[in-house]
Amino acid sequence: MHFPIKVQGSGERVQISYQDLSFGALETRSNAIAAGLKLSGINAGARVVVMLRPSPEFFLVMFALFKLGAVPVLVDPGIDKRALKSCLDNAAASAFIGVPLAHAARAILGWGRDTITNLVTVGRRWFWGGVTLVEIEASGAGQTVPITTGPDDLAAILFTSGSTGVPKGVEYKHRHFVAQVELLRSAFKIAPGTINLPTFPPFALFDPALGCTSVIPVMDPTRPAIADPYKLISAIRQFSVASLFGSPALLRNLAAHCEQHQQKLASVKTIMSAGAPVPPALVQLARQMLPADAQIFTPYGATEALPVAVVEGRDLLGEVRGLSESGGGICVGTPLPENTVRIIAISDAVLTHWHDAKLCAVAEVGEITVRGPSVTEAYFNAPEKTALAKIDEDGVCVHRMGDVGYFDAQGRLWYCGRKSHRVQTAYGTLYTEQVEAIFNASGLILRSALVGVGVAPLQTPILIFELPLQARAAPPFDIVVRLQALAATHSMCASISHFLMYSGSFPVDIRHNAKINREKLCLWAAQHLQR
Repeated sequence: MHFPIKVQGSGERVQISYQDLSFGALETRSNAIAAGLKLSGINAGARVVVMLRPSPEFFLVMFALFKLGAVPVLVDPGIDKRALKSCLDNAAASAFIGVPLAHAARAILGWGRDTITNLVTVGRRWFWGGVTLVEIEASGAGQTVPITTGPDDLAAILFTSGSTGVPKGVEYKHRHFVAQVELLRSAFKIAPGTINLPTFPPFALFDPALGCTSVIPVMDPTRPAIADPYKLISAIRQFSVASLFGSPALLRNLAAHCEQHQQKLASVKTIMSAGAPVPPALVQLARQMLPADAQIFTPYGATEALPVAVVEGRDLLGEVRGLSESGGGICVGTPLPENTVRIIAISDAVLTHWHDAKLCAVAEVGEITVRGPSVTEAYFNAPEKTALAKIDEDGVCVHRMGDVGYFDAQGRLWYCGRKSHRVQTAYGTLYTEQVEAIFNASGLILRSALVGVGVAPLQTPILIFELPLQARAAPPFDIVVRLQALAATHSMCASISHFLMYSGSFPVDIRHNAKINREKLCLWAAQHLQR
């Protein structure tokens, strides 16, 4: 693994120095840390909040906790502080491993005040007590950790991004992680020795398990949309990176830069982009910066179940692009052979048993469900949320993705949006990804967001649009008229009569900077209409 430690210069002249961590050092040092944590009182089953930057210490601590049988708790650092406190209170952890700033925030804001008793600081320890990671590693050097975890033991609690509400803590068992590693290996033909640039830190944890080399980029992981392309390209060229994982927002930024500067990423053979739908136009743009034989995969899944289905970029162009831009939704490919994906009638109620669900016909939009080896079974300490998201099928868990979509006659899965974002009007139900794609492909706007104001099933559909940065100062006066004319040509959009221009950039999720926060936009639209 290669970790950046020093950056000199900027732009095309940027130079980055790296610190290396070998597989041998990862094994030896994580063993020592696991033993040291056990000596400090952190035992198997203990829930441990981990708040570390993407550094060697992050990987050492995570693998040490897995070896120890302790349960790391990961929360996105950029979420609202009240939501963060709620997540940590929900996890009821007994230990906290973090950088000094995280410990200071924990002490001042009262995170886990009632349950956290064991403190480990990565860096300089100030007023909060506990021990440092250096002390932990020294105490465990040469010790052994005779802990054997079982496939059904709790391995981690990973909180969702909270893009459609309060983040939920997903219970990962060890068998879920094992299944994910094998699914990723087979789906993307990942070979040991592959050099990967993972721009989402938790995804980098798969690299050692897959025998891959990670190059950690110089960027703020909570703001991938504004990652410096020069620094990304510098890392790619310095290490001949062959594989890259990033959100659609990061991919768009990098591809646009390469187009503008006529640059190619000659070593990159595979790109995986996830976290939000990847529109065909972005795939086409990104292909221009890659060798002709490179592949762009857009895996479909969620924190609760990943990966579910996969499609290669070439399959999103041509006919599929035309279908998508005329209201078909986003094609996410075919389910992996290990998964069983089915579409059921949309419901906001609990479905306890599979026989309570009604299967949809081909081309009929419904809820997407998945059953498979990486499908998690519960949210931690949240039985009501678990009941809404899980269905029992003969003792096996079926996860309700919270998404709507359909299968076409060729067996391809199409994503039409989040279930909670559907707009229910007197004239029928509208789905975000179907409607928005029509307007996004028009060339009139940068992107759009469909929201419903009012109470279902009598909501008022409103299309909010965002203009390119250069057009915001003096927007075309007839833009709304032209959007109205476009809506009139599509039966799916005919009921939309309200078009609102958003003055800045849409609010997006903090994990991938790609999912539009339609909840905030809906409140904004409601206030605008009242005025």
